[in-house]
This record gives sequence, C-alpha cells and structure tokens, in this order.
Amino acid sequence: MEIKRIGVQPSGVGPADWFTGTVRIDPLFQAGAPARAAGASVTFEPGARTAWHTHPLGQTLIITFGCGWVQREGGPIEEIHPGDVVWFPPGEKHWHGASPTTAMTHIAIQEQLDGKMVDWMEKVTDEQYRK
Repeated sequence: MEIKRIGVQPSGVGPADWFTGTVRIDPLFQAGAPARAAGASVTFEPGARTAWHTHPLGQTLIITFGCGWVQREGGPIEEIHPGDVVWFPPGEKHWHGASPTTAMTHIAIQEQLDGKMVDWMEKVTDEQYRK
C-alpha cells in the first residue's frame, strides 16, 4: 500500500508548448510497473486550454469544478460541468479546457503504452476555440 499525502507532490505550471493560458497541474498518482495508469488534477483559468493531442490508450476526464469545453476533431465543442465524465478513445485527436469566462478543474487519468501517455500536436487557435 502507498498513500500520497496532500502537499507532498508540488504543483506545476502547464508548459506553454502544450497549453494556452494559465494552467496548474497537481500530480495525483503514477502507478509503477506493471501498472501503467497516472492521474493529475488540472486547473484551467478562464480561456485556458490544451493543445490538440491524442493518447495511445485513451483518456478519462472527471470534471470537479467550474465550466469547461471539450472537442474531438471534427466534432462540436461540448460544454462540461462538475460530475461529468469524458472518455476519449485511443488515438482520438482532441482538446479540453476552461470556458472563456469560467475556470475549470478536472482529474485526468491515462495509461502509458511503451513509456508514452500523450502525443502533443498543434495549439488550438483562438478561432477554433471561439466556435
């Protein structure tokens, strides 16, 4: 058994290469082999969002605070709220973040495949975000 105590893992800033706007990442867990799941609480300030990306084994988002947006490539922007759970299948290109006026926090859970959890792509443009 392992207990991760609150405050032991430092918060981090979402890297500018992967995010637009102010994003805070609070690591929650990183399972050791043979397990491959990891989770983090991610907080997006209003207007902040990820770049387009995929996950080799998919991703689950559990919305815990605020109002956010998610979009898969070719689909409409969907509004998300606390209690909503979003699943992106393996390889599905998508982005997620806060709405323009309200912050949003979610727990992101994904698994590694051959040491990789995410493939980052181009940033979501302001035009794409406003649609």
